[in-house]
Amino acid sequence: MSTTSGSEQLLRSAQLRVTRPRVAVLDAVHDHPHADTEQIISSVRARLGDVSHQAVYDVLKALTLNGLVRRIQPSSSVARYEARVGDNHHHVVCRGCGSIADVDCAVGETPCLTATDDHGFTIDEAEVIYWGTCPGCAASSAPDS
Repeated sequence: MSTTSGSEQLLRSAQLRVTRPRVAVLDAVHDHPHADTEQIISSVRARLGDVSHQAVYDVLKALTLNGLVRRIQPSSSVARYEARVGDNHHHVVCRGCGSIADVDCAVGETPCLTATDDHGFTIDEAEVIYWGTCPGCAASSAPDS
């Protein structure tokens, strides 16, 4: 009896061929939210053995184009990938260590998609990045009491 993984089902629903590298990359993005390409490559290689950088880049591109993963790239950061797609959430980034966390739309479900002047564009996503200091960096930089 064979079982179908969630990643295999997602690939099929996007009408993408199910391959071991695609499943491994999609699983890695699900397992490591906001991972960069090197982290994803490391995770895929731990699972499959030798997989080229180009193969992982190609899979990430296909998954992004088909809406299965989202590519984000905060200022001064490498591209990162996440599996949380389609809900117009935002991110908070630590200026110290670069850690990233999800932040739901501040005003509700999608009202932040209403621009004061859309210049005729059909807006389907708003990108908001909150910058600050994470609790770990704040604690390490706090003066001793």
